[in-house]
Amino acid sequence: SNMTNSGRAILAKDPNHPGSLGIAISEAVEVAATHDDTKYALGSVLNHVLLHQTIIGQEAKKQMAKAGEYPDMIFAPCGGGCNFAGVSFPFLGDAAAGDKRAQKIRMVAVEPESCPTLTKGVYAYDFGDASGFTPMMKMYTLGHDFMPPGIHAGGLRYHGASPLVSQLVHHKLVEARAVSPKSKA
Repeated sequence: SNMTNSGRAILAKDPNHPGSLGIAISEAVEVAATHDDTKYALGSVLNHVLLHQTIIGQEAKKQMAKAGEYPDMIFAPCGGGCNFAGVSFPFLGDAAAGDKRAQKIRMVAVEPESCPTLTKGVYAYDFGDASGFTPMMKMYTLGHDFMPPGIHAGGLRYHGASPLVSQLVHHKLVEARAVSPKSKA
């Protein structure tokens, strides 16, 4: 927006900038830091958000149990990581608790080729926002100044992936796969 220094600086470089979640976070942090009556809690890819998303996987487990089944594969979309974590973390919890069925599940975080954070990003510390206001997090990142093509809208146009999902990919407990709209995968 043109309502913050961060937004104005980005618009000065590119008046038609399409924006991103990283930029929105920069603007929100700036507003909170400059107004005594305003607070801001980071969200989206952070642990507390992933936790509440796990209701998706808990429901999937109940539905599978009702059908007398257990998955051998989980493929889920992964932009910042909330949807993927939401469906997969309850099953990963089963695996960590020693459930042999869960330990055999193939888990794949599927991301768009236009924003290949997990498959082409680096596992490093980076800012969670575009301007460098937030604490750095260890995650797969394309760099906090990365901007996907204007047509891309997945993952809220975010440059990084959840630190927890990133760690699972880094330790090869979860696969990552980039696909294009033309993929037959």
